[in-house]
Amino acid sequence: MDTILSVLTPIHREGHKFVVLFALGTLILFVLWEPLGWLGVILTAWCGYFFRDPDRVTPTRDGLVVSPADGVVQSVGEAVPPAELGMGETPRPRVSVFMNVFDVHVNRVPASGEIVQVAYTPGKFLNADLEKASEENERNAVRMRTASGKDIAFVQIAGLIARRILCEVESGRKVLAGERFGLIRFGSRVDLYLAEGMRPLVCVGQRMIAGETVIADEKSREKQRFGEIR
Repeated sequence: MDTILSVLTPIHREGHKFVVLFALGTLILFVLWEPLGWLGVILTAWCGYFFRDPDRVTPTRDGLVVSPADGVVQSVGEAVPPAELGMGETPRPRVSVFMNVFDVHVNRVPASGEIVQVAYTPGKFLNADLEKASEENERNAVRMRTASGKDIAFVQIAGLIARRILCEVESGRKVLAGERFGLIRFGSRVDLYLAEGMRPLVCVGQRMIAGETVIADEKSREKQRFGEIR
């Protein structure tokens, strides 16, 4: 039932034109050869599934930082935020979430606060699994100040087949944790840079749900978590 409901969720407006194009292509395929038409039906259904935009239930307690993306935690460690955000050269805790082509690709704001800066940087389209993708790939970086006054950043990174980063926030905008802010088309990753002193509460391999999974808690003193497959 959950799978059926996920298919029937609303489609992000960015996907409407693609669904229409896939549907038109399907009609042409049916004219050319019926078996190809049924293949087109499958691809059109997948396109609608890719752009699904389900509602999420975001925990609202002050101090919580939630995942900005659906997907799997690819890495947890220390890294310097993108230079274009002017957040200094001191490494901060960073959590990278990788999205495959079957994940929801609508991205969400990780905490309540104010957008300080948005910076787009053109670049390559390397496999988003690679560590150097954070520095070399096309990206859109957002710096924000949480309600408690801490600066964090989240970065949309294009991947091997991703060719479109959509970001709908701008400097000075007040935002709420879990609010939709953008989308990356056809697979990629999002890096989340936490404030100094924040400890990630997730570990490599965990599956994230954008706007729901708690990645960090400003009020927590718990040490970094580690996990194992069971």
